[in-house]
Amino acid sequence: MAFSLEMPNIQSKVEELAATAGDATADTSRIASKCQELCPEWKEHHEEVVAVLGATKPVIHLREKAFIILRRSLSQSSLCPWSLKSKVKSDPTFGKQFDFDGPVLMWSHHFTPETWNRLKERRVPYGWHGLPYAVIESTVQLLNDSANSKLFNKTTSPDGCIRCAVVGNGGILNGSHQGKEIDAHDFVFRLNGAVIKGFEEDVGTKTSFYGFTDIRYIFIPSDVRDYLMLKSAILGISVPEGYDKDDKPQKYFGLDASAGKFKLLHPEFMYYLTERFLKSEIINTQYGHLYMPSTGAIMLLTALHTCDQVSAYGFITDNYRTFSDHYYEHEKKPLVFYANHDMLLEAELWKSLHQVGIMKLYQR
Repeated sequence: MAFSLEMPNIQSKVEELAATAGDATADTSRIASKCQELCPEWKEHHEEVVAVLGATKPVIHLREKAFIILRRSLSQSSLCPWSLKSKVKSDPTFGKQFDFDGPVLMWSHHFTPETWNRLKERRVPYGWHGLPYAVIESTVQLLNDSANSKLFNKTTSPDGCIRCAVVGNGGILNGSHQGKEIDAHDFVFRLNGAVIKGFEEDVGTKTSFYGFTDIRYIFIPSDVRDYLMLKSAILGISVPEGYDKDDKPQKYFGLDASAGKFKLLHPEFMYYLTERFLKSEIINTQYGHLYMPSTGAIMLLTALHTCDQVSAYGFITDNYRTFSDHYYEHEKKPLVFYANHDMLLEAELWKSLHQVGIMKLYQR
């Protein structure tokens, strides 16, 4: 049986490995041996583990490397026999684009001096250039619960598969009758501005993650405002400074906004998504500084890197002109393209992923 990050006691093993790797005197062979000692199932990966540990010069923080090893040596960790990873690996194009090894989420264990020095050179949302160290450090250090390091705490399906629906706000969903099918998934991602009441038959009622309840919130860090809002929400206080000063996060996240409810996307994951999948020509224009993938694209690509099976609803398709911009609009409004997103590039990506069977795209 393949080893899984979700199996019992893995978190304690991760922490012990991290502690060993955090010792500045630990060399690569010692950490590789610790991998084998903690998890005998890794022995077949010994050469790969050592190679990964010694791969980069200058050597990055060893504790951070330990977490890279956990993902890379267990890249086939899913217990699902129908995981999309197998389809990705067998595809000549997407097999080269996808990288399931890097961290998806940022949490306290990833915040090291090396990480700060690396990311302070990149602009948001791909890094922390121009953002105050104190704000970033104090926010990320609050994300110290194991729940902050992964999207899913458990698999609900008997076969071990994690089935996800990502629900966009596209007008294609109006009159679609997809509600029951959407709710049948293990986890449902919804986007900012999603309206459920009155549209249950088309969009369902279940919500597992909300990209901005038991609901978890996925933060896409596009400005210092997001870090300040996240920190204030966890601490249960009003935003102390900046554009949202005195705003009360409880209005958006409720009174019980513990750290475990929040997931913060790693800036390097955002960079990777843009470089590999959605590197638009807009970047080379006068509007390049405004460009980033849409919220829907980020959520869908996040699901494609963490779920075994993914279905997308309410995303742009070839016949987008047939439908209103949003499913909840009473009068048809055309989809308007802005310079900060490349919706046609995103449409081509979803179409291609659907055609090769990596994900299912709802179309009419």
